[in-house]
Amino acid sequence: MARLLSSAMLKGIERFQASPLRKLVVPGSFYQHDLRHSTSIPGDSDTHQDFQPANKLKDSNLSVKDIVEKDVKESPVMIYMKGVPDAPQCGFSQLAVRVLKHYGVPINARNILEDLELKNSVKSYSNWPTFPQIFINGEFIGGSDIILQMHQNGELREKLKDLTGGTNQEKAE
Repeated sequence: MARLLSSAMLKGIERFQASPLRKLVVPGSFYQHDLRHSTSIPGDSDTHQDFQPANKLKDSNLSVKDIVEKDVKESPVMIYMKGVPDAPQCGFSQLAVRVLKHYGVPINARNILEDLELKNSVKSYSNWPTFPQIFINGEFIGGSDIILQMHQNGELREKLKDLTGGTNQEKAE
């Protein structure tokens, strides 16, 4: 039964791929490697309100600059990244999170993809153009390449020792 269902699905996919309609160009989309991608902007009037990202920062009485300053000062480890630690949305963010999780320290993060104003404020605050951006004990450290290099030469262990209980022990993998 499973084989019949699988065969029927594959035939349907083959028919779809052979269809001349599959390359139909819809405004606000493009094809790459035979996959359709949307170029719609989240604030676009064509995007239904339920599917637009929620901006949690706008509900706050603080300016975005104040929020960044507060995050950096109050969070022992703060990362501004694409996505969130449990679901990074780029390889560099994933690498940074993986290195930091290796030490078992609590990580606070903000998704810069949710708010362009937040993204620009973080860039301005750190004077650094790329993401992720990692701050440890209020100090801007850099991105995933710098964190990885610090991990490899032992500097990161030293920098995080106060946050890991001073044991200088990394989390067991």
